[in-house]
Amino acid sequence: MIAEKIPELKRLSVDEKLILVRELWDELAAQPNAFPPREDHIKLLRERLEHYRQHPRDTIAWEEIKARILASRSVVEV
Repeated sequence: MIAEKIPELKRLSVDEKLILVRELWDELAAQPNAFPPREDHIKLLRERLEHYRQHPRDTIAWEEIKARILASRSVVEV
């Protein structure tokens, strides 16, 4: 494990570890060409796109999904 090579990581607080994860993620995201798409991912996206084209009414807009989630949270919190 990389963490074993950098013992200082174990001494970080949870907040510091989260900041480190975010910084690492941002650095990786800045290099999108370093991660070529996998064939299985491309295949799955093509299948989903074809399904959408054949059955567009099966799709639910993000706004509706978000509203459902937020509505369910308010019920649970009461």
